[in-house]
Amino acid sequence: MELDEFRIGVDAWIAENNELLRPAHQGVGTLDQQMVHLSAVKRLAYDAGWMRWGWPIEVGGLGGSNLLRAYLGEALTGHDIVEPGIYSMTEVLAPTMIDYATPKLAATMVPRLLRGDETWCQGFSEPGTGSNLAALQCRATRTDDGWRVSGQKVWTSLAQYAQRCVLLTRTGPADSAHRGITALFVDMDTPGIAVRPIETMHGAPEFSEVFFDDVAVPLDRTLGDEGQGWAVAMDLLPYERSTALWHRAAYLHRRLQQLIETAPPGSLDPIRLGEATQILYAFRARSRATQHRLATGERLGAETSIDKVLVATAEQAVFELVEEGLAADITLGDDPAAARWRSEYLYSRAATIYGGSAEIQRNIIARRLLELGNDR
Repeated sequence: MELDEFRIGVDAWIAENNELLRPAHQGVGTLDQQMVHLSAVKRLAYDAGWMRWGWPIEVGGLGGSNLLRAYLGEALTGHDIVEPGIYSMTEVLAPTMIDYATPKLAATMVPRLLRGDETWCQGFSEPGTGSNLAALQCRATRTDDGWRVSGQKVWTSLAQYAQRCVLLTRTGPADSAHRGITALFVDMDTPGIAVRPIETMHGAPEFSEVFFDDVAVPLDRTLGDEGQGWAVAMDLLPYERSTALWHRAAYLHRRLQQLIETAPPGSLDPIRLGEATQILYAFRARSRATQHRLATGERLGAETSIDKVLVATAEQAVFELVEEGLAADITLGDDPAAARWRSEYLYSRAATIYGGSAEIQRNIIARRLLELGNDR
């Protein structure tokens, strides 16, 4: 299916099913409410066929370009139907599952994620390692029939809802850095796993600590080969900074328009408004180019760090305008709309941290794209 045909079909489907697709909760809702609604929307989109376009036939998809699924996420986000962060986890995890899982495992698991039957999480970050992913210490030890995993992860998004986890583990010597890492696909109901949600300053327990105490993982749940975990991570992270960010741009564009319509006359500095708009459109142009590079079969890499820096800058610029134009709502408002603005403003403060901090992204740009050498 061509993009223009797909776009017309999706827009007509959303218009026809608008009431059914709308969340039952008002305002931002709780994370529990958002997750229930997300599963319902994904199932509706899957049953209608839209959620299957852009994914390989081998995993329950209908084929076609990645641009199709990029537009679906843009439409659902732009119409205020889903929250982009939790919706886009599919875009972060499914492509790497398709690339590195056995064909049988991918064919079994990916449709569950696309339909909204399951939630998956990403077990990468650990206490004490900061953004130095190669220093991870969560260990997997080989047994006769698989692996035994012990260790801890932190800042694991949606872990308390997840049925599966794409987990990076240390299988080589402690000092082997990225050469001794193996990726596993772990069932979250396996004995020995404990999840402790972390409530962030915007009031939602989006992240969790996850503890692994001698957790058994079958050998056929290895993603790629033993010791190939760094390649899995380098495959996954560019996806986290590509289509997922395109969805976030649609959300930021919508919220900026709603701010302009909502803010009292004269409350927005026209210069700051112009700057925020310019930054947002610069990111959208950059992200659009990234989607089209994917569509032509290019492999993404370190250049997606530019996308991440731009989206974080745009998000904070937009919500600094919110702080300016809707100060009373953010500080004192207690209606659902005000609560949502406040929650989103607080969440935007972390935009330069989550998904890889701005400092790390700029280091990647300097060292790997501009070839300026290592830090001194």
